[in-house]
Amino acid sequence: MRSKIKEILRFGIVGTTIEAKGWIRTKRVSKQVIFLSINDGSCQQNLQVVMAPTLLSEALLNQLSTGASIAVLGRLVASKGQNQSVELEGSQLTLLGIAPAYPLQPKAHSLEFLRTWVHLRFRTNTFGAVFRIRHAVSYAIHHFFHEHGFFYLHTPIITAADAEGAGALFRVTSLDAEGPARNPDGRVDFREDFFKKPTNLTVSGQLAAEAAAMGLGAVYTFGPTFRAENSNTPRHLAEFWMVEPEVAFNTLDDNIALVEELLKFLLNYVLNNCQEELAWLQKRALSSTNEKCVKAQMPLLERLAFVLAQPFVQITYTEAVDILMEARPNKNGTFVYPVTGWGIDLQSEHERYLVEDHFKSPVVVTNYPRAIKAFYMRQNDDGRTVAAMDVLFPGVGEMVGGSQREERLDYLQQAMQRGNLQVEDINWYFKATFFA
Repeated sequence: MRSKIKEILRFGIVGTTIEAKGWIRTKRVSKQVIFLSINDGSCQQNLQVVMAPTLLSEALLNQLSTGASIAVLGRLVASKGQNQSVELEGSQLTLLGIAPAYPLQPKAHSLEFLRTWVHLRFRTNTFGAVFRIRHAVSYAIHHFFHEHGFFYLHTPIITAADAEGAGALFRVTSLDAEGPARNPDGRVDFREDFFKKPTNLTVSGQLAAEAAAMGLGAVYTFGPTFRAENSNTPRHLAEFWMVEPEVAFNTLDDNIALVEELLKFLLNYVLNNCQEELAWLQKRALSSTNEKCVKAQMPLLERLAFVLAQPFVQITYTEAVDILMEARPNKNGTFVYPVTGWGIDLQSEHERYLVEDHFKSPVVVTNYPRAIKAFYMRQNDDGRTVAAMDVLFPGVGEMVGGSQREERLDYLQQAMQRGNLQVEDINWYFKATFFA
């Protein structure tokens, strides 16, 4: 029975006989010994296999190239190397798959190059680290919400609703793209479409989650969302996974406390369970050719520890603007996007300045101007701000956004009217959800 390399390196007992399987990363051959470094994807580290050359035919030895898959039976021995406590002294080797023209040689490759080999990129250290960390974060998200009494909700991916109200959407249709059925006025006749109305990929599970929270109390969604924004930046993705908790009776302060606890739980879990992966990603970043970008940020492990150790500072949007108006962020004393006064939408450089330069701590900005936030956010007593919050991290800017929802029917109707949104069904919606 195969032993996973992760288990071998952590729990392997010297002297036991085991079988390991994996893909060859490197091969070194001398007259006395063959060294093979193999990885099976279970962890970041490789397992070193040592064998006597006399155990392998010349033809088989020539086929043991980078990328080939093998099974090795042998005995665990104490390793003479510095990076692992044990190695496998092989007595029998079986070639499972050859790789005669394997393109990923044991050297650094750019992400652009790896994108041209999508089916092989998971074998690299970088992508292996990223996806093992993603798995750990996903597990920790579900664990956190389960322990806090939330119910996991699967919301529709195909929907006729636009929860954001202003985003570009990916249309889902069964109509002929070359010549869809049309009405006499020339518009597309969606009565001939599969759902008999315009539908799109979801931009958020929020609407369904809000309705569910009115019966289940506390729910969360964790699934794919889609945005058809034509913006080529690292902060704009066509498809990404998003966590959206919805809690009945929560105030803005309740939301802030929940977010801080969640984020610190996730960071603590990853730091404790993905140390090798994080160390590799930090090493890769520090050796990046884009030195200017790297030097402008904290090292990865330092940044994560920074967020975990510091209490989140809470300020209002008004206080944030006052700080930014007095700031001198670079040698020219200006931001790329000037802070012109109250009412502007904060940019990433503004958010990072607050975290990295001014407070030197994660920051929660609250009470944003009503005009730049969604209509469903609860209006504050001042009449011009809403009970919204953004959580800001170093190196990123906004990490989480949220709000207390508007529960007063007349305020919500007024907000919808200001945004030129239809209000015909709002009375029914409130009766069916909030006051049921």
